[in-house]
Amino acid sequence: MLRSADCGALRGENDGEQVTLAGWIGRRRDHGGIIFLDLRDRSGIAQVVFNPETAADAARIAEEVRPEWVIQVKGTVNRRPAGSENPAIATGDVEVMATEITVLNRSLTPPFYIDDDAEADESLRLRYRYLDLRRPPMLRNLTLRHNVVKYIRDFLCERDFLEIETPILIKSTPEGARDFLVPSRMQPGNFYALPQSPQQMKQLLMVAGVERYFQIARCFRDEDLRADRQLEFTQLDLEMSFVEEDDILNLTEELYTGMIESVTPDKNLRKPFPRISYDEAMDRYASDKPDLRFGLQMTDVTDLASESEFRVFLSTIDGGGRIKGFVAPGQAQFVTGQVKELEDTAKAAGAGGLVHIRYRGEGPVGQQTPEEIVQSAGLRMPVEWHQRLAERMGAGPGDLVLLMAGRQPRLNAWLTVMRTHMGELLKLPDPNELAFAFVTRFPLFDWNEDAKRWDSSHHPFTSPADGEEGELDGENLGAIKSKAYDLVCNGSELASGSIRIHNRQLQEKIFGILGHSKEATEAQFGQILEAFEYGAPPHGGIAPGIDRLVAILCGSSSIRDVIAFPKTQSGTDLLFNAPTSVAQSQLDELCLRVVERPD
Repeated sequence: MLRSADCGALRGENDGEQVTLAGWIGRRRDHGGIIFLDLRDRSGIAQVVFNPETAADAARIAEEVRPEWVIQVKGTVNRRPAGSENPAIATGDVEVMATEITVLNRSLTPPFYIDDDAEADESLRLRYRYLDLRRPPMLRNLTLRHNVVKYIRDFLCERDFLEIETPILIKSTPEGARDFLVPSRMQPGNFYALPQSPQQMKQLLMVAGVERYFQIARCFRDEDLRADRQLEFTQLDLEMSFVEEDDILNLTEELYTGMIESVTPDKNLRKPFPRISYDEAMDRYASDKPDLRFGLQMTDVTDLASESEFRVFLSTIDGGGRIKGFVAPGQAQFVTGQVKELEDTAKAAGAGGLVHIRYRGEGPVGQQTPEEIVQSAGLRMPVEWHQRLAERMGAGPGDLVLLMAGRQPRLNAWLTVMRTHMGELLKLPDPNELAFAFVTRFPLFDWNEDAKRWDSSHHPFTSPADGEEGELDGENLGAIKSKAYDLVCNGSELASGSIRIHNRQLQEKIFGILGHSKEATEAQFGQILEAFEYGAPPHGGIAPGIDRLVAILCGSSSIRDVIAFPKTQSGTDLLFNAPTSVAQSQLDELCLRVVERPD
């Protein structure tokens, strides 16, 4: 070993010990000939002192070294003189008086400072990701990710789960997102697909009698990127036989509660996790992934709005839309400029506008004068109407009411933007709080207006809710509930799962409703349909995303901060300059030809 101790492990009890350290140079300070270096390794930072009076050769070399050079240092651990301690670092009570220094490797001047608060554009950080990962915050993120995955493995192994790897090269099937395709050299003209998830394979493992399976699975989806989405991502894939929905939700809650209390004990974790139906979540929060750290709950006031002469309300209602909104308590003091900013936010989200009402009087709403009730232009409703509106919505003196008009699902999408914006504006969410919830009883199908067809709300292997299988032959398919559930936290979806279909006839009926012909169903899903005829047990599972969870635990707004080598928003790997063109000889081996994409 090139070192006898880690830089970050030195403490007062090591006073007087002879140590050998190795790492990267951080800050370098020359105080009248005495040189101080911050030596950094994965464990932390140690201050090293070079005194030309006691170690002239070492001090001479220390004059030449620069940040990010890799060095080895030998010396004695000493307590720092009284008053010179550094409480900002764990080793702040001691320093190492160097006797020898060896330069192990030099470094070019880094394109940005390697410190906690690197003020560098993200594209530059991704281009030099190996330098970015040296920064303590990034290293802490990777360490936390490791601890999360280790806890998951230990937890599930103790509960008799088997960790089983599934193939990366599989068959392309229509399961939601666009597949990444891999051409076959040995079978020209044919393609593998990278798995969007191991969905069919984990179900086949249940048919195989594994009963309890998990995998830290790599998944691939060729879709547009966002702050919480990458082309390749990692999820905990978990499946169990002979279980019901509550069994999976209880296990998931136990896993997350224990994990968070173990790896991030400083977080304020709400427990137990509430269970909210999809309909309740959409009615109260306008979102199927609500942030429960604050209120601002929704109220439908379509019937009251129909009493007005406000043309926006009336035309929306005539067109099948709804009027819905929420109360911002104590915010009636908003001035015109602030209200205009709210309206701009609504329009940026795609809404036509935003109706506001400010109850600025001090008495009950029903006793306020018309001058004390500030309404959006064109509303002009009497005090009596406002009293009923306030009672319906739970508003009072000093409150601000925001209303939006539109057809679903766009109306809920706009309201979610406004609720989130108002929560952030008023600093309502506690950044240290984790508010988990299970959202259950999702619709089995969603109507795809563009394609004029039914799509699966989750995926085609999701079982209908108990008692609703008979509704598959009816006309109101959108009302059928499923045994699907999500785990959400602080406004993000962290996991999705369901009780699966394990009967061939039911599975074929679902594929038919989704528009798959019998021939296409057999070609794409024949393997799992056949397996269902060989004694498939009732089973279900859940697939929590690792990247999103770790990002929330780290307090990061982007999963790129918790992935070692992520892609940019455009899907580019700036470090490896990928994707890129390949040699014609490689294309020839694969019998492929690149053509220009038509406009």
